[in-house]
Amino acid sequence: MRAIWSGDVSFGLVGVPVKLYSATRSHDVSFHQVHDEDGGRIRYERRCDVCGKVVDYEHIDKAYDDGDKTVILTDEELDALPAEEDHDIEVVQFVPGEQIDPLLLGTAYFLEPVGKSPKSYLMLRETLENSALTAVVRFTLRTKTRLGVLRAHGKLLALQTLRWPEDVQEVDFPAVKSRAKVSDRELKAAAALVEQFSGDFEPEQFTDEYQAQLRELIDDKLEQGDALDTDATFGRAPGDGDEDAAGSGGKVLSLMDALEGSLTRRGGGRTSKTASGRSGASGAAGAKKSSRSTGAKKSSGTKKSSAGGTKTSSSTKKSSSTKKSSAGGTKTSSGAKKSSSAKKSSASGRRSA
Repeated sequence: MRAIWSGDVSFGLVGVPVKLYSATRSHDVSFHQVHDEDGGRIRYERRCDVCGKVVDYEHIDKAYDDGDKTVILTDEELDALPAEEDHDIEVVQFVPGEQIDPLLLGTAYFLEPVGKSPKSYLMLRETLENSALTAVVRFTLRTKTRLGVLRAHGKLLALQTLRWPEDVQEVDFPAVKSRAKVSDRELKAAAALVEQFSGDFEPEQFTDEYQAQLRELIDDKLEQGDALDTDATFGRAPGDGDEDAAGSGGKVLSLMDALEGSLTRRGGGRTSKTASGRSGASGAAGAKKSSRSTGAKKSSGTKKSSAGGTKTSSSTKKSSSTKKSSAGGTKTSSGAKKSSSAKKSSASGRRSA
């Protein structure tokens, strides 16, 4: 288990060096999304709305939108805030535990003593245990200043975050103000029912039935062979590694990705040479296109377009009288015969849509 934070519990003039660990974990079955037709993994891209490019994390900043204006904050500006450098869990008050509203309680953590001697750690834990008090603390975690409670948990010190008072919503349900009266007889019957359900709380006796049944369903499907090879869901053969056949660093391009990428590239300052090219570009959504047309050799009877974008199916034969197209909008008939003066188009570098 890896520590997520390290620092000191500041208890007056006493410093207790500790490491912070998550006290809980999720037992839920984790899912990912796949295409229902072929089982392929679904990918999500961080695409900029302005330029249309896919953006790496290193080029992503945080921003605040107030409705009319957006303020961009860089990592350097955020790192310069003083709270980022605070590595103390400061004890600010000791209060009775029952005064802490459970609604305010958040994420729980365990504290591990650091150093050759855990004496100061043991002193603080035993003090909290003997006094039956809870320490209210202030600390910084992941650049955010937080409020929390520190208390003894067995032989450990446990830290649990507290929501800020303003984070709790104020609600006013009309039904709560109802003038309906509960009779003494009804209250006695309710109390008797509560008594029947009373007992000591033993969390071990409770199980998540949904997750148990979900695990059973998954195990049954595996035993029956109703499953895909995991490599196949990434669009590669077993043992191919992380890179796909095109050598794109493991990124699986769907047809829609290829089409959108082609349209984005075409929109980058290209000009049409003929009216037929412009009309072909406007109907690009209905035309079949290749995502790798730039490596194709051109026929000697066809003039190059401004982007080298003349695209045909690999099985299409080109006539020497084919009209010029600036963006590959002209489609040749699949049955047209190629004249003897036209060079054969190379199939390499082209993929049929």
